This record gives sequence, C-alpha cells and structure tokens, in this order.
Amino acid sequence: MRLVQFRSVSGDRAVAATGKDGAARIVQGLATVRDLALSAITAGHGLEAEVASKGFGETVDLKAIASEGRLLAPLDHPDAAHCYVTGTGLTHLGSAEGRDKMHRDLADPSKQTDSMKMFKLGVDGGKPKNGEAGVQPEWFYKGDGSVVVAPGAALPSPSFALDGSEEPEIVGLYVIGPDGQPYRLGFAIGNEFSDHVTERQNYLYLAHSKLRHCAVGPELLVGALPDSVSGTSRIHRGAEVLWEKPFLSGEANMSHSIANLEAHHFKYGLFRRPGDVHLHYFGTATLSFSDGIKTQAGDTFEISVPEFGLPLRNTLAIVPAPKGGVKPL
Repeated sequence: MRLVQFRSVSGDRAVAATGKDGAARIVQGLATVRDLALSAITAGHGLEAEVASKGFGETVDLKAIASEGRLLAPLDHPDAAHCYVTGTGLTHLGSAEGRDKMHRDLADPSKQTDSMKMFKLGVDGGKPKNGEAGVQPEWFYKGDGSVVVAPGAALPSPSFALDGSEEPEIVGLYVIGPDGQPYRLGFAIGNEFSDHVTERQNYLYLAHSKLRHCAVGPELLVGALPDSVSGTSRIHRGAEVLWEKPFLSGEANMSHSIANLEAHHFKYGLFRRPGDVHLHYFGTATLSFSDGIKTQAGDTFEISVPEFGLPLRNTLAIVPAPKGGVKPL
C-alpha cells in the first residue's frame, strides 16, 4: 500500500491510498497521514488496518492531481517546527567515491581522507548482527518542515549558494507516539538537495551545504524497504535530458542497516518528543555533480523508482537571500 497527501480542487486536504490494483482511493474521515498514524498508534495496530477501518471514498487520478500542482509531501506536521529533516551520509557502497573526489585535493595523497575512513567504519561495523547499535554514521541536519517543498513545486536555492544539485535518496518517515516511541510509517523517494561546491571547499562546511530546501514523495510506501531499490535520476533542461543515471539503494547496496541508522538517530531524547514528525534521508551513491554537471535555474530534477509510484519532480529556482544583519536590542 502507498499513501498520498494532496489538496482537493476546493483546497481541502485529503489522503489517498493506492492498493494492489493500482487504483488510488480517498481514505475517509481524515485529512493528513500524521492523523492516520496517530489514530493507528492509539488503536494498537498498523497503518493498513487503520486505513481499512476508516474505509474508502471515491477513486482519484494521481497523475491529474500531480499535473494540477495539488500534491503535498506524504508526511508533514501542522507546525513546521515540529518536523525534523535530517540525514546520514556515506551509507551506500560506492557513496564515498563522489565525496572523496571533492576532498581529494584537500588531502595528502598518501593518506586516506576522513570521508574514506568514515565509509570504512560503516563497511566494517554498520550492520551489527546482534540487534545492538553498530558504528555511528555521518549525520546532518537540513532544517525543519519549512524546508520541505511539495512534489512538483519549485526547489529554491539561495542566491549566495555556490551550487544547487540533486541527491536521489530514500527517506524514512516517522511519527513519535504519545509515550516517546518512534514509529516508522514507511519510506518515500527524496531529493536531498545540497550545495556541493560549498562542501568541496572543506568537508567541515558540510553542515552549511546541507541547509537547503529538499523534496519528498509523492507517495509513501507502507511497510519494509525492499532489500534492493533501483531507480533513475534525471535532469531536464528545456526539452532535453541533460543528465541521466541509475541509482541503487536498499540494504543490499548500503554499508549500514536501516535499523542501525535509526538507532543512532532516535537515541537522542530530543528526537523522541511525542507528536513530532521526522523525515530522515538515508544517503546516495549517485550525484550529477560528480559527473561535472553544473545546474542552473529552470532545470528540472526527476527521481523515479517503480515501487514508489509517481516520480518526484521539482524545478530549480534561484531566490534572493534574506537582507540585513542582526539588530541589537
């Protein structure tokens, strides 16, 4: 089952569920996936059972909804400050290659870069067999829910940015229950948009490079992530495909298990606040930046994975940075 959030023609929010027959039907009696999740937690059963208990309304055309710009991210919070957007890097087999290219000129050629050392730690200890947490991954913060743009919406890059490039990833979607227990609703496609030129100057600029908008969705795949996920990342410039490349995800293609990445994120009390929403990016091994692509305003990013339904498309827009400094009181 997949879940989608969207706005009706009249502007009201709605949730639809896509079943095995491929048809998307409105889930009755609720307006958000978060409400659905909290209701399922209260009832003590899973999302599919909760959807079945709510019942279905009319069938909707998701492609038409997408073309009309009415799609929403598949999970959000009514107060954006209570939605954390975070991620982990150097998690995929081969994912160190692109990062190492950025850092190679800064490092002594006779020594491994810090990126490669971190990657090796994951390979050696990122998939513990005993059920305990393994080695910590690289971790970063992107922002709160205000940085998440809807599928089909413009993806803004601030005018001070040195780059704005896609990162095709799988995103874990979570809601924290009333007792502080994290619940995973499922997974979605994500574009973890970043400034790779800023990061390339020095890897300690990673935190700055990640403070950008991003996109998630359109559809939330309920249940476990397939062991191997195969998708395609494209950049369209006008009527042409500027760049295209397949990408792999899923634990078969990762140096960390999903459970290990989750354990190291949710071990902090800050991230177990009842009612909060978490969107957590799991990393990638495929970047157009690593192939020398320089994006520009008007380029459209497209990320598609068949198991996740509709593709995720967003067009790059350059926006003015806030003006003025800090005023003392």
